[in-house]
Amino acid sequence: MVKFTKVEKFAWKRDYPSSNSNLDFPDRLFMRVSVTPLADFRQQFIEFAIRQEALCFGEFKTKAGRLSPYFFNSGLFSDGESLAKLTHFYAEAALASGLKIDTIFGPAYKGITLAAGVAIAMANLGQNVPFCYNRKEAKDHGEGGLIVGAPLKGDVLIVDDVISDGASKRESVEMIRAAGATPVGVLIALDRQEVGTKAGSTQSAAQEFNQTTGIPVIAVATLADITAYLARQSGENAKLAAIKAYRKQYGAAI
Repeated sequence: MVKFTKVEKFAWKRDYPSSNSNLDFPDRLFMRVSVTPLADFRQQFIEFAIRQEALCFGEFKTKAGRLSPYFFNSGLFSDGESLAKLTHFYAEAALASGLKIDTIFGPAYKGITLAAGVAIAMANLGQNVPFCYNRKEAKDHGEGGLIVGAPLKGDVLIVDDVISDGASKRESVEMIRAAGATPVGVLIALDRQEVGTKAGSTQSAAQEFNQTTGIPVIAVATLADITAYLARQSGENAKLAAIKAYRKQYGAAI
């Protein structure tokens, strides 16, 4: 078993039997690694997203035409350091979920870098899990096929940035099942927890996906977490009131 020992503010060293060649990785792979208590990592993720300006507050028009008091853009985690931090939070959420995970799958295109990053982050936390992703079109030469990386097998965790109508996630589920593997969860960065745009809709996209597929959607953070974060900050009453009003109008039952 790998043990991590803190040796300075952001550096960690490995402590495992030298005879275990499967864990003989360079020390530099284990920099900036820490395990955050479950009660804290979601709030730390929100703080990080705000600092990165990936989570902003104001007035934003959504794809559905709603005026939202906040906006989340995962595309702003666009350098090595921010991607490493982002996928570390994903890894913590994956481990906190309690799911058995044999393979990590990233749907093209945003899921590709996320799958690789989450696999690295989980290895840093002592869980070495293979990953793969799909091509948009099958390759007819070389190794061929749609899947790149490890084989799709066992219990598979799908990683992506968000879930809207769930269509791309359902395609992933079909692909995984066609390979004889079992999709056990979908891991996303943020669950907006708002109802869909169909008339009479009372469920969020994540809830609808879970109901139709039987597969849980796990979020690093949710709108409820953002609300709890703002409630603890001084001088954020206006933002908090705007989000509460938005949830009252568009929020799905939790």
